[in-house]
Amino acid sequence: MAAPEAKLRELKRAELLHEIGARSDLVVTLTRRSKPRLIAYGDEFLEEKLPPGTRVVYPPPPMDGLPDPEVAIRYALLHPENADPLFAQLNPNMRVTIAVDDISLPLPPMQRPDARERVLNIVLQTLADYGVDDVHIIIATSLHRRMTAAEIRRAVGERAFAQFWPDRLYNFDGENPGDLAMLGKTEHGEEVWLSKRAADSDLVIYVNLTLVPMDGGHKSVAVGLAPYQSLRYHHNPATLRGCHSYMDPNRSALHSTVDRLGKVVSRELNIFTVETSINNRMYSGFFDFLQKNEDEFNEWDRMRLRAFNWTLANMSNRTRRELLHHYSAPYELTGVWAGETEAVHRKTLDRVFQQYAVPVSGQSDVLLVGVPYVCPYNVNSVMNPVLVQCTGLGYLFNMYRYKPLVRPGGTMIICHPLRNEFHPEHHPSYIEFFHRCLAETTDSEELSKRFEAEFAANPTYIHMYRYGHAYHGVHPFYMWYWGEPGRKHLGRVIAAGCEDPQVAARLGWEAADTVEEAIAMATGDIGRSATITYLHLPPLVVADVQ
Repeated sequence: MAAPEAKLRELKRAELLHEIGARSDLVVTLTRRSKPRLIAYGDEFLEEKLPPGTRVVYPPPPMDGLPDPEVAIRYALLHPENADPLFAQLNPNMRVTIAVDDISLPLPPMQRPDARERVLNIVLQTLADYGVDDVHIIIATSLHRRMTAAEIRRAVGERAFAQFWPDRLYNFDGENPGDLAMLGKTEHGEEVWLSKRAADSDLVIYVNLTLVPMDGGHKSVAVGLAPYQSLRYHHNPATLRGCHSYMDPNRSALHSTVDRLGKVVSRELNIFTVETSINNRMYSGFFDFLQKNEDEFNEWDRMRLRAFNWTLANMSNRTRRELLHHYSAPYELTGVWAGETEAVHRKTLDRVFQQYAVPVSGQSDVLLVGVPYVCPYNVNSVMNPVLVQCTGLGYLFNMYRYKPLVRPGGTMIICHPLRNEFHPEHHPSYIEFFHRCLAETTDSEELSKRFEAEFAANPTYIHMYRYGHAYHGVHPFYMWYWGEPGRKHLGRVIAAGCEDPQVAARLGWEAADTVEEAIAMATGDIGRSATITYLHLPPLVVADVQ
């Protein structure tokens, strides 16, 4: 049987680096004649004339999708990495647990059918063909909010939902002591806790969708099906401060800790990992101009941009947010692999870097980014200030391998309205964290020592997490810790377009009314020799800074 990925040639590592190295056209230096650049600004886009000499790093164009995703999935299940084929591991008397990534990714959501639905349908049919009927599907939410029935239906598809919801298809509950088990300890004494259903299963199948390099691998089971008792070992200021780059698992203290826990899980459980990768085709049709270099816009592109901006500008904040959250992206599957976790993840990472990596020479004095309306933790919700901080300093600052785009002590300009808005059902503990904890200190170590245990054990927040749709009480602390490498590296952060300077001050940032004012503030002490890099996203791009 011919490999279904034949048309998408499997590149060796040396070839991969060579292909990425040919992407010099994605790094553009602006001149006086350059057109204004689009910058994501919450639920709108800014058009900004950036100073001549500004370096703009664009995402690569979308890779071609697999010609037949279903055939590719079946091929992966029949030819797994370092494991027996899925069918060869099955018998009618076994207990199987399927764990599935939640809606944190991809962003925006994928047009149906979701990659998870495609994989689930084939896996479930295989289990049925071999007489396995003791099957549960767990949404691997860890300490994220419970997905609603509609959100689960959209992700897993009609077949799985109709057959398993709600008794055998449900959200993980990290606060249900009856469904948690300790598997053992790592060589560092870290306790490894996991879903008891998964721990008691003969086979655990994890269905993952990897959007960026920090997803997948041992993180899938060891984090997605784990409670606070395990997450505290890697979601903490000390570990995250030691991360050189979240996007490079080989240099991340976070991944090292997760890998230690994950290896205990793999030793104690029989895990069959299925990982998928998708391209970055975030926009198509009317919106495809959003993936182009602005200097290449034609008149039709400019007319669509004017219509798009006019429409957004004439909506209320709430209507605009609801409209954007209903948008789904035409992502395509670019790869699927199955089998032993580490071997599978190596293949996935090669494909992900093939899509996202762009070579960049040297660091800048100033890094400019725009924060869009959605991040992994506000799907169908509000982008509150703590999440803006997480997205800007925790994710966009870290969209690099090897070295940050901005020099040590440099300035990061984050474009976002930065409104004092929170979703009381999804983010209740965020409200207290922002107004009480950050009012006393922004130091991660102090926040951890003084407040984290209290929020983790707060009975109201636990109840809202278990029975409502709230993120766990400790979650805002994790979001703050994600920004620790950025805070450690940068000299200052300026919020451009900030509507409420008091919100910026609470985060420890400066505020500017416009991007032009923010750039003047950032370069004032350096003068005309200041270097600026604008990381042009969405879609996402990972800068290979040499």
